[in-house]
Amino acid sequence: MKSIRDIQIRFIGAGNMATSLISGLFNKGFNTNQIKATNPNYNQREYIRSQFNIQVFDDNNEHFGWPDVVVMAVKPQVMKTALMEIRDNIQHTQPLLVSVAAGITTSQMQDWLQHPNAIIRTMPNTPAAIGQGAIGMYANNEVTDSQRFMCEQIMDAVGTSVWVSEESDMDIVTALSGSGPAYFFTFIKALQAAAEELGLSAENAALLTQQTAVGASLLAERSDVSMDVLIDQVTSPQGTTHAALMQWQHLDFENIVKQAVVAACQRSAELSSDSQ
Repeated sequence: MKSIRDIQIRFIGAGNMATSLISGLFNKGFNTNQIKATNPNYNQREYIRSQFNIQVFDDNNEHFGWPDVVVMAVKPQVMKTALMEIRDNIQHTQPLLVSVAAGITTSQMQDWLQHPNAIIRTMPNTPAAIGQGAIGMYANNEVTDSQRFMCEQIMDAVGTSVWVSEESDMDIVTALSGSGPAYFFTFIKALQAAAEELGLSAENAALLTQQTAVGASLLAERSDVSMDVLIDQVTSPQGTTHAALMQWQHLDFENIVKQAVVAACQRSAELSSDSQ
């Protein structure tokens, strides 16, 4: 069973998510000889090359070699085309395929490859770039125990990973942790803007908002009590927090969040149909 220091990885697609993963892997000790990547955009290739000093190509089949893992980090709409381009190399080398594309199922990938392959569908998120990713994973029946372990090593190098037993759960993972950072960034932006409108300087509003977000997140992670208890610990009867929460209740805040996540989950499921 290969250690994380010996795994050879080929990234097909080197956009934002691949960049986050590559950055996280280097932070965990990967070296330049372990990773190759392809991307059609010249500027992005040069950025990846300058940032990580790895080999980057514009042709998905160029210097394909014998990778242990091929990470499909392309947009869902072009997954079929990308897989068909490298199909012969995949059949010849039989690597583990790891997809980070939202909505694309393992059975779809199998159909496009026209050959049984070990495929793990994952959904990392952008905090993987700083080793704080939240990653869901689903493996098809072709994946061996050693390949599952290899994928765990890769994903755990950039955050916290969990396995789901049903592939349909990946749409929920996509809506929750895959899209989730944007929800929190939007909330941080809104809090900061509100503080500025009330008169706080932009610098102080940003610092206090961001540190509050970090502190609350760490407290939630490290606490052994429920979210309701944590909320109660901040909220005094008829106090400032109570006033804010009553306004959120009036606006049906929890339902707004629920409907947003439902919409993201539905869109994830639709992406597989769009990619037929």
